[in-house]
Amino acid sequence: MVQRKQYMSKLIKMKDEKIIRVITGIRRCGKSTLLLLFQEYLKQNGVTDDQIISINFEDLQYEHLLDYRMLNEYVMAKLVKGKKTYVFLDEIQNVVDFQRTVDSLYIRENVDVYITGSNAHLLSGELATLLSGRYIEINMLPLSFAEYYELKGGGNKRELFTSFYLNGAFPQATVIVDDDIRSDYVRGVYNTVLLKDVVARKKVTDVELLESVVRFLFDNIGNIISSKKIADSLTSYGRKTNPITVENYVTALLESYVLYKASRYDVKGKQHLKSLEKCYVSDISLRHVVLGERDRDIGRILENIVYLELIRRGYTVKIGKVGDKEVDFVATVGDQRVYYQVAASVLDPATYEREFSSLQLIKDHYPKYVLTMDDLPSGQDGIQQKNIVDWLLGE
Repeated sequence: MVQRKQYMSKLIKMKDEKIIRVITGIRRCGKSTLLLLFQEYLKQNGVTDDQIISINFEDLQYEHLLDYRMLNEYVMAKLVKGKKTYVFLDEIQNVVDFQRTVDSLYIRENVDVYITGSNAHLLSGELATLLSGRYIEINMLPLSFAEYYELKGGGNKRELFTSFYLNGAFPQATVIVDDDIRSDYVRGVYNTVLLKDVVARKKVTDVELLESVVRFLFDNIGNIISSKKIADSLTSYGRKTNPITVENYVTALLESYVLYKASRYDVKGKQHLKSLEKCYVSDISLRHVVLGERDRDIGRILENIVYLELIRRGYTVKIGKVGDKEVDFVATVGDQRVYYQVAASVLDPATYEREFSSLQLIKDHYPKYVLTMDDLPSGQDGIQQKNIVDWLLGE
């Protein structure tokens, strides 16, 4: 089992702080396992079993607790007097008005609350109002390549990256050997997310239209898009729709963590651009089961992988605009900034010129990288070229 050290370190750092930990992310990315790992950590550090209350609301044995009043009574009855009690509420969005129970537990002395959810909607509305300033969100993604590499026990990193690239990194999928069974598993995750977190919650009546929007978005990862562009494209292919409907569907996909988006940033003008953006899929295996594997999309898939890694590393990521040229990623954390270009290869002189020229237009002194699959890196004008696999492993 991969220890998910990045997320564990955050939970350990926040242990016993008067704050609610909200762990979010797409279904099957490892949120429940993370809670179990943290509970084991607690036990190894002196916390007894009776100090841990753990409820997974996808387990039928807890169906009677889907009412927030019943849940509150159940937890209150199990609190250990005079000791800290750690309360874990997994997939809390299944409980109607759950925020009332969470708020009630928050105000109790000696109670540490951890909740998980597969939809960003749980952090909107009344919960956000009730718990403003009282919670920290930890957004989880499927395994990084470094975690995948660790899970596989190391070895030939180039061969393992090919497997990671083709099969994605949902934790359970990575241990399935048979290609067909693995594909069926990922398709099951996709269908569950689409039906439970999008169709049911948004009351979508035209599921075929929703799937058409998903296919368009998956087919255009790394391309600048807009709701109008999607609507016009689908309408031209006989799926008549409008930008408002498309925007609602895109929002639902973002809220269910199927997609992440990056807005645009004018590097020279130092301003955020409100129009147009790019979308990336939370795990490339979802794209493969919807569209199939496409050799011609290598560059954009690598861009998707790099985007997710930057998010994992805590960066806010935007698309850079420099005059009439584009920088794939402007990654910022605090007052630090790093620029990235991503390409399958820059061995072709024309490609080399294209990828480096955008970064050469940026005259500040922040680090600038071109990430490729080439094994013979080069650089110029302070711009470093790195192999993507080595970069993903932190080398």
